Amino acid sequence: ARLMEHAIRAEQAMEAAAHDVAGQAGGLAGQIRIGAPDGCANFVLPQVCTEIAAENPDLEIQIVALPRVFNLTRREADMVIAVSPPTAGRLSVQKVTDYHLHLAATARYLRRHSAIARLEDLRAHRIVGYIPDMIFDRELDYLSEAGIDRVDLASNSVSVQLNLVARGGGIGVLHDFSLPWLRGARRVLPDLFTLTRSFYLVRHADDRRLERQNRFAAALVEGMRAEVARLEAQA
Repeated sequence: ARLMEHAIRAEQAMEAAAHDVAGQAGGLAGQIRIGAPDGCANFVLPQVCTEIAAENPDLEIQIVALPRVFNLTRREADMVIAVSPPTAGRLSVQKVTDYHLHLAATARYLRRHSAIARLEDLRAHRIVGYIPDMIFDRELDYLSEAGIDRVDLASNSVSVQLNLVARGGGIGVLHDFSLPWLRGARRVLPDLFTLTRSFYLVRHADDRRLERQNRFAAALVEGMRAEVARLEAQA
């Protein structure tokens, strides 16, 4: 374990030196891999990373979208967007931004089914959500907070859930930042049910010495804050 740690630190030192030279012209270069949950990776990061890449043509950005917790110690990614701050390990954690979720369905679905005036009325509707035993973080257990104990159409992917709702599959708890992609989207009981969650940027503690990653992280955080705000304003 010690040899591995020394090897990682040596690699970091070499990388820092190389990229200090490469970055003297002002642009970022090399490869950076970001791990992110499905919703963030699909609806927030594409625009943010496209803009960062346009400003840094020598930079290669990889987005790994997986509905699970990444292991930074094993170097599965250079940095991770998480929905809850980790409490163990030599990690650096920075809160990025809050985001919001609401019950939502298509206008067509709502026209064709019984009216919803209170949360109890949801019992008469099909529910779209996560596969219960595949929820990898308690912050993603949205339906229980609405008093819903069943899921009629389920997926471990936020994108699949959005598409199920879009096809008239039922009512789901969706990110506000995903609603601009849902044609005819309507929030359901917005005055009675809303959730606030947060994104966190997680990095290995030793990586804070790498100027290239620090600059990328700063651009990523700034871009994510702006993009979440932009998308939620359109929801």
